[in-house]
Amino acid sequence: MITFGIMSLNLETEAPYITEMAEHAKDLGIEAFRFVPTNINPNTLQVQGKKFDAEKKDWVNAEFPIPRILYDRCFYGEDEQSKQCLPIVSWLKSRRDITFLGYGLPNKLDLYQALKDTKLSAYLPPTKQVIDTAGILKELNSGKKIVIKPINGSQGYGIYSLKKNDKSIHVKTEKQKQIISRIFPNEGKFSQWLRSLLARHQYLMQPYLELTNSELQPFDIRILLQKNEHGNWGEIGRGVRIGTSGGILSNLSAGGMATAFSEWSTSLPAARREFIQQELTSILTELPHLLERSFLPLFEIGVDIGIAKNGSIWILDMNSKPGRKVILQTRPNLKEKLYCAPLLYAKYLSESKDQERKNIYEKTLSH
Repeated sequence: MITFGIMSLNLETEAPYITEMAEHAKDLGIEAFRFVPTNINPNTLQVQGKKFDAEKKDWVNAEFPIPRILYDRCFYGEDEQSKQCLPIVSWLKSRRDITFLGYGLPNKLDLYQALKDTKLSAYLPPTKQVIDTAGILKELNSGKKIVIKPINGSQGYGIYSLKKNDKSIHVKTEKQKQIISRIFPNEGKFSQWLRSLLARHQYLMQPYLELTNSELQPFDIRILLQKNEHGNWGEIGRGVRIGTSGGILSNLSAGGMATAFSEWSTSLPAARREFIQQELTSILTELPHLLERSFLPLFEIGVDIGIAKNGSIWILDMNSKPGRKVILQTRPNLKEKLYCAPLLYAKYLSESKDQERKNIYEKTLSH
């Protein structure tokens, strides 16, 4: 039996998805485990976690060796648990006897640097690191509206739109599904706020893109790419996320809703629909291979595509640990495929031994 471990920062994270996956494991000759990285005993290399009992169709407490193939679903934050788990996961990635389904992607700035001189450069919003308040004020004083995002952010957390009106500066964000708007009367007050923000997180800045529909709702296209049982990339599904009117986020976690891509695209004029389809095909064909040329091997990528009012198409984000809500809500017929995909790819890895992945990783470590 192939031993397959799913890691998360706590055992409640994504519980329904992980349990559904485990229920399909036995039929594929796979034994499923789940655990938190900090529950590995460094002396015995035994893990305290849960094993899926196929007879009971439930998880049971168990102690077991580190599974040979690992699926990393740890979503790191600034908390103590994240700080403790990160070095353990890095250590696991360095072990020659363990294979990860995917080795993850770096921060947004490193992703931009890796892709900005490739065939996809025209689809990337110009991106700079925020060094200090002076750089932001320079952009705002030139009449530009900009967006700042945490370099390591996800799910839309900590994204702000900034615009200068005469002497005042207008800042807008979304928190707990609410649009929060604040006007600073002068540069001094704004700089004070911005400095406190930069003291907590590293940020990048991009031009503000008009990514709204006719109802002024922010929207984007979420596309899920995965490798199949033969190790080849393919698209699993796509859906459209629509946010609150007047807001800046379309993420479901920020209160957005999902609609079927086919429903949205059929409302477009035929020529525009065809143009968008061709552009998406071009992006999705190139992106996985470009990412794996610069970084370690992956299993899945969530790609967020924005379409501006002027018709321009933008790659907004790439996520190596994508959620499945958009696909499950808009294409429920794909749920079995979603549950089985990590298992089928794990089986492929165990049978191919996939030495190339390890060689790439060792090469990276030596630099």
